[in-house]
Amino acid sequence: MDSKNVIAAISLSAAVIILYGLFFAPEPQPINQALQEKNNIVENSEAPKLIDTKEINTISRDEAISNSDRISFENENIIGSISLSNGGAIDDFTFKNYNEKLNGKEKIILLNPINVKDGYIFNTGWVSSDENIDTPNLDSKWKISGNKKLSPNNPVSIFYENDQGLRFERIISLDEKYLFKINQKIINKTDKKYKFYPYAYLHRNNIPEDLTDFYILHEGFVTVSDEELKEIDYDDIDEKSYTKNSKKGFIAIGDKYWVTSIIPPKDRPFRMDIDYKNKYRASYIDSEGLLLESNSSIENNVKSIIGAKTVRDIDGYAESENIDKFDLVINWGILYWLVKPMFFILEYFFIFSGNYGYAIILLTILVRIVFFPLNQYAFKSMGKMKVLQPEMNRLKELHKNDKQELQKSLMKLYKSEGINPASGCLPILIQIPIFFSLYKLLLLDISMRHAPFIWIWEDLSAKDPVTIFNLFGLLPYNVPSFLEIGLLPLLMGITMFLQQRLNPSPMTDPIQKKIFAFFPFFITIILAPFAAGLILYWTMTNILTIIQQWIILRKTTVKTK
Repeated sequence: MDSKNVIAAISLSAAVIILYGLFFAPEPQPINQALQEKNNIVENSEAPKLIDTKEINTISRDEAISNSDRISFENENIIGSISLSNGGAIDDFTFKNYNEKLNGKEKIILLNPINVKDGYIFNTGWVSSDENIDTPNLDSKWKISGNKKLSPNNPVSIFYENDQGLRFERIISLDEKYLFKINQKIINKTDKKYKFYPYAYLHRNNIPEDLTDFYILHEGFVTVSDEELKEIDYDDIDEKSYTKNSKKGFIAIGDKYWVTSIIPPKDRPFRMDIDYKNKYRASYIDSEGLLLESNSSIENNVKSIIGAKTVRDIDGYAESENIDKFDLVINWGILYWLVKPMFFILEYFFIFSGNYGYAIILLTILVRIVFFPLNQYAFKSMGKMKVLQPEMNRLKELHKNDKQELQKSLMKLYKSEGINPASGCLPILIQIPIFFSLYKLLLLDISMRHAPFIWIWEDLSAKDPVTIFNLFGLLPYNVPSFLEIGLLPLLMGITMFLQQRLNPSPMTDPIQKKIFAFFPFFITIILAPFAAGLILYWTMTNILTIIQQWIILRKTTVKTK
């Protein structure tokens, strides 16, 4: 091909195809069997398996909560309760600052009692290899000792006492955000010796209804075992359980914006188990167990971060609680080195401007400034090629029967004018990772959730809600989803078309020209369902590119007549 624009167009087309494959392609095949077996290797451990055979009769959430004795908890960010009637589980958890829907009043509910359809709980406990020992389970009734409401700096204490002279105690504390600390203790009032294994678990009845199900974004189980990160999808666990021994790490269940986690104590080896048996289960259990001497006590400390995936909070907990790689519960992906810095830049622009739409525009300007020299060189070559188009057409006509001679003549022309035919490709290739990273950021950053821009776009993390086919909401009817082309995608398509008109025509064949002319329309259709913030970035990039190209084209002259 003799035009830089052909290369640029092919590169951009390939990028779109890749992005399309990443976002909409079918789920990848299950992981390699050998790799799976490697991850499932279990070192010799005497810790017993946690068995849950309880049958669940589903009832309403309100009924499940009202039918059990509870301790409430609350801080500035969350509100909920702990069930005393169901094993002391944390099974009622609501965010105070996040709404279910845009402009709605219902708050996000993360945890529900296990006998609710969307049951999702966190609990801790002890287990023994001796089945004759009465240890508390999900049906055990716990009692309160002292304070009856959990809040920051006001921990609660609960206990369960069996008929065998054993008293099980828990002291639960909560910070100002999302960190629960559970100190669990067993007091032995007998002359017998016992061995117990402390554990904690997360049980979830079903996959979340709002599962994104994008290959680009992991939602499911996240484990770090001795610094090794493992992301496990729900459908992987449907097929085969996962077990891993470790000396340090954590286990978590991550949704798009929310996370629940188990952080074991650092000074003891433990085993992580993930499986599906009527419910999704993730647990940790101490591998060695603790020996409870007669007339003595043992204790164990477990932490759980249950909350929103706000970058500052997650990073803060990773540092303050010394949790290795906990920041990776936010699914930054393979472009971590680019996506996360971009978050901090976008956050700075948001603080400066007060709006994420303006922050994206400022980020676009910054990107253009960074790549200005590279783009300037590319656009100068493209401008010269547009001016040279009549001469190029003359050479094509002159050597239409001799392609080799045509290539020689074109290369001689390029050299005499100082033109690099491939110069238009590099800026596009370099900016593809930035485009991809911004999409990733808009997809996973909870700060973008329900973030408005001027009076039209109320949520930059969602697709443009208006469409040209009902005059942007003026006509009282809905259109099919494939026709939902909003104002921003329309502006993006128009600016892409104008940008194309400023470039030298790469085709001489009429059919090829028509196909190439439809390229902006094709991109508009493909990207219309994408986040409005991403389309805003692309539109602003097109506008700034048009301005830069137009200025360069006006100043461009060539020696060839």
